Amino acid sequence: MKIPRLSNSVALAAGLAAVLHLALPAAARAETAAGLPADVDPSVSGSYLAARFASSERDSDAAVTYLRNLLRLDSRNDEVVERTFYATLADGQMDEAMKLAERLVKVDRTHRIARLALAVKAIKKSQYQTARTNLSLSVRGPIGDLTATLLAAWTFYGSGNAKGAVELIDRLQGPDWYAPMKALQAGLILDAAGSKKEAGKRLAEAVKLDPGSLRTADAYARWLSRNETPAAAAAALGEFEKAMPNHPLVLAELKELKAGKALPPMVTTPQQGAAEVLYGLGSTLGRQGGEDLALVYLQLAHWLDPEHPFAGLTLADLYEQLKQPEKAIQIYAKVPASSPLRRNAEVQLAINLDAIDKHAEARKHLEDLIAADPKDLEAIVALGRLQQARKMFAECAATYSKAIDLIPTPGKGNWALFYFRGICNERSKNWPAAEADLKKALELNPDQPQVLNYLGYSWVDQGTNLDAGLDMIRKAVSLRPDDGPIVDSLGWAYYRLGRYDEAVGELERAVELMPQDPVINDHLGDAYWKVGRRLEAGFQWNHARDLKPEPEDLAKIVKKIDGGLDAVDQPAPVRKAEEQKKAD
Repeated sequence: MKIPRLSNSVALAAGLAAVLHLALPAAARAETAAGLPADVDPSVSGSYLAARFASSERDSDAAVTYLRNLLRLDSRNDEVVERTFYATLADGQMDEAMKLAERLVKVDRTHRIARLALAVKAIKKSQYQTARTNLSLSVRGPIGDLTATLLAAWTFYGSGNAKGAVELIDRLQGPDWYAPMKALQAGLILDAAGSKKEAGKRLAEAVKLDPGSLRTADAYARWLSRNETPAAAAAALGEFEKAMPNHPLVLAELKELKAGKALPPMVTTPQQGAAEVLYGLGSTLGRQGGEDLALVYLQLAHWLDPEHPFAGLTLADLYEQLKQPEKAIQIYAKVPASSPLRRNAEVQLAINLDAIDKHAEARKHLEDLIAADPKDLEAIVALGRLQQARKMFAECAATYSKAIDLIPTPGKGNWALFYFRGICNERSKNWPAAEADLKKALELNPDQPQVLNYLGYSWVDQGTNLDAGLDMIRKAVSLRPDDGPIVDSLGWAYYRLGRYDEAVGELERAVELMPQDPVINDHLGDAYWKVGRRLEAGFQWNHARDLKPEPEDLAKIVKKIDGGLDAVDQPAPVRKAEEQKKAD
């Protein structure tokens, strides 16, 4: 049975572009560089090319190594100084980055990121006037204006001038998206300064402007617990929990509040406040495609306040997006055991261990977490996904069953558990159980395109419920018309039904959506062959072969290239039951 295609709508994150645009120095002085791999040319040009390649492969450690060598070979090249600064800063190597920042501002007095780095260094040392001087000299833009103003406000607070800090924030004019950050930071400053009434007004305003922000909800709940009642604070957090249930930090604080305890302010020092600014902006940039600047902001936040509950985790998550699991593992391992987020970090650590092919270690890590807490739904689901990815289908079906058993009354948000268990049951040749799971997933979420696609295609492939199955796939395509694997499913369903002209049209569209997918190119080659377009079929098969398909698919593709479609076993076209009886 041909497996239905799974949707893959998560785009790969952008690279560290700042490191890629190195200017090649004119002079090339070949020297042996300590620390470089033996097979790398240690010359200026060799280090330049190696740094470019390492950056394109998202190997930040290697990029820093080659850039350091490049800087050693051509220490007066300002462009090399700048790129090495960016690379070390984004990699969290702060001592070296700060030294390079000092060099950069001597050449470019208003260098924005260098001045920002030096300002953060000054804040860390409680040198608030020095921080303000650096911020005032940085070149601005929308993000720069907001960053510099909010950081400067915390330096005023550090200098004992909370009123001046809030006035500075209030004077800042800008786009509408400034407002939630301004209200939150003003509220945090006033709360830290003991201005109870004004702090409450600002924090309440921040919640109104951005009700989906955990940090804003948390800051206001903390204020309520100390200035009204723990019950009022619990009610505020309860409102947030309706939208994001079972968040470990919220659960930990609700437990404290229900015991009648007040919560301390979120921020008490200028360093913590500045780190909160950098974290807030960095996390937003990371979600909106600004990975380069997000790395810088999050590294600075983590350096300024290593105990910040989210800066490190968000940085680790960004490393996951950038396909740097080793970096993510290092950060997850540093989350304190006392943190409510420790178990989340442990789960993500295991996922990243699996990403670097340490499957046995990852699996044991998750199994130990589950043994310590058999009701840890997140760890159980992570183990199921790991087993599913490793094609341990019987095991993953059993694991998803454990997760489902923990949910007394499944709701719409639980559809994925039944969907994934359905996949594992189907791959384990247990179709009755798989069909029941997929139907349950659709019952919970009737318009879920992945489930419509999987169940619909499975029916078509088996020759049962053909009309309903085809309608399901068409509906999935209408809901997600730009999803290559789902469009491929429709094309391949037409192919299985012997409707080859229609198959060609859909598969051509699927290839346009995902030109680098070997399975879709292979499918299109088969359809071309069936409609007599044999030269084009050969071209598609050759292209599919070059796209690194799975080994078993590769063997079939090579046979088709050599001998045509008839060189491999092909399933007969699917027919309705009554048509099959007549044929027999």
